[in-house]
Amino acid sequence: MTSAPAIGFEYRPSRWPARLLTAWLVLALIAVVSCGLTWWMKGMVAAFLLGAWRRALRHPADAGVTAAGWGSRIEDEWRLQRWNGADVPAELVSFRALGAFVLLRLRHGDGSVCVLWLAPDNSDSDIRRQLRMRLAAVHPGNTPRHA
Repeated sequence: MTSAPAIGFEYRPSRWPARLLTAWLVLALIAVVSCGLTWWMKGMVAAFLLGAWRRALRHPADAGVTAAGWGSRIEDEWRLQRWNGADVPAELVSFRALGAFVLLRLRHGDGSVCVLWLAPDNSDSDIRRQLRMRLAAVHPGNTPRHA
């Protein structure tokens, strides 16, 4: 695995997390409307749910990442490019491969964690396949060696 090619890709946020969050919001609002609370408590809970939904959509977990890359050697670190052009090192905290989706949690040099969703709407299937294969070889059992 030491001769694996470097993996790099441009990143733009996926629309899937917002869609899933909106579906959960609709289900939660249906549950609130159909429960036995008084009308003013239903209104308060619904307002809270709408506020949390709006906040989650306004503050994505990808921290303004526009590109990511992993070096050709196993011990190479991840590099993230932010919207302002800054190139920062990152460490893989954890990952999940869920069918056509790959979720990466990366810790920046400043300690903040960003989550990158690689889905069919924002990444190439070949990139996701290469990532799944390399992550499985480096971190068997879906557990990174750093965590």
